[in-house]
Amino acid sequence: MSCTELPSQVRIVEVGARDGLQNERQLIDAATRAQLIDLLTDAGIKSIEAGSFVNSAWVPQMAGTEDVFKLIKRRDDVRYVALVPNIRGFEYALKAQANEVAIFAAASEAFSQKNINCSIEESIDRFSPIMSAAKAAGIPVRGYVSCVLGCPYEGDVTPAKVAEVVARLLAMGCYEVSLGDTVGVGTPAAVSRMLKAVLEIAPVEKLAVHFHDTYGQALTNVYASLQMGVAVVDSSIAGLGGCPYAKGAAGNLATEDLVYMLNGLGIEHGIELPKLISAGQFISNKLGRRSGSKVALAAV
Repeated sequence: MSCTELPSQVRIVEVGARDGLQNERQLIDAATRAQLIDLLTDAGIKSIEAGSFVNSAWVPQMAGTEDVFKLIKRRDDVRYVALVPNIRGFEYALKAQANEVAIFAAASEAFSQKNINCSIEESIDRFSPIMSAAKAAGIPVRGYVSCVLGCPYEGDVTPAKVAEVVARLLAMGCYEVSLGDTVGVGTPAAVSRMLKAVLEIAPVEKLAVHFHDTYGQALTNVYASLQMGVAVVDSSIAGLGGCPYAKGAAGNLATEDLVYMLNGLGIEHGIELPKLISAGQFISNKLGRRSGSKVALAAV
């Protein structure tokens, strides 16, 4: 795909209610999290991370995810995603009626050890029971790969290593793999090199991108990805997020800012920006701080 052939439509995966809030020091109750999700789906979001079934001792902000799933006003055309680390987490997600689950690996051995206390190989082996159970239940599984453009512990990560992990996740049965710049160190050139390697082993239709904005490069990195045909982008309302295991990692790309850029490019996405801004203001008020979205601040 040449630089002038951008996708005509982009699917946005909203991660604020999980990846965003999990790194906040202030605990947000289940009712507020459910209300945020409802505001986001009312704005037109069709894929949303509603929470994760992880040990609340490790991620206190995700305690009560089962209550969030009970409280949301479900829409038939929306995928409510739960992040699951193991088969026990999957069983909780199944009970909560999540209609998609996500699993996570890393392209960095050091990050894998720090994040989930095992090697990349061991982490992928742990997913086998989840994949079997998900297939039996007819639930799609999305894969995440962290640190695709750099690691806070070991520095540069080679594109070949990213491609290797992506290949493993797709072979296991993930319908899509999201490529995450966990510490936000990537630049468009690095994104292009990484995607070139991944596209040698995977069709672009099975790839998504997930950028943090630590160095202010998230939107430009999305644009570089669009130029290479990627048409699925993760983002977080009000720029919520970061990574508790990656020192200095700023928030995710703000969904409001992504939508504004897509509007300017004439790319369809199905989301109403004013409603999105209102959802971001809602959660920012609950957190007692300004939104991390430049578009939201400019629109006030």
